[in-house]
Amino acid sequence: MEVILLEKVENLGNLGDKVNVKPGYGRNFLIPGGKATAATADNIAAFEARRAELEKNAAEARSSAEARQTALAAVSVNIKANAGEEGKLFGSIGPADIADAITAAGVAVEKKEVRMPEGPIRAIGEFEVGIHLHSDVNSEVKVTIEAE
Repeated sequence: MEVILLEKVENLGNLGDKVNVKPGYGRNFLIPGGKATAATADNIAAFEARRAELEKNAAEARSSAEARQTALAAVSVNIKANAGEEGKLFGSIGPADIADAITAAGVAVEKKEVRMPEGPIRAIGEFEVGIHLHSDVNSEVKVTIEAE
């Protein structure tokens, strides 16, 4: 299936690229999410008419993500949780908990932007958590887990 990308998609292409993707990926993820449109003659003409508007929106999204990145550079988060004597938590600290703590610290972050490739935190200590703000903009936040 050939599609035209309406925004930058990580590991696929940039705005305006015509790419071949598997039909399910195009039908179920890219097109309903507004990230792409089918590469028909009518859609190509409509895209070229809207190209300047889409590029402007992409530049605004990137600049706002970079502004959030500079704000996140100064943020350090402390989270209190129930823990045993050996430093293991009763439960875990996941992306939603970290997003709520960062938002309470003054920078709005959504749960889906928090990247935890090793899974949830299950021990007391200091951790670096990745924040994916935009396809080109990533940040790190220092999270300290303390016992209650």
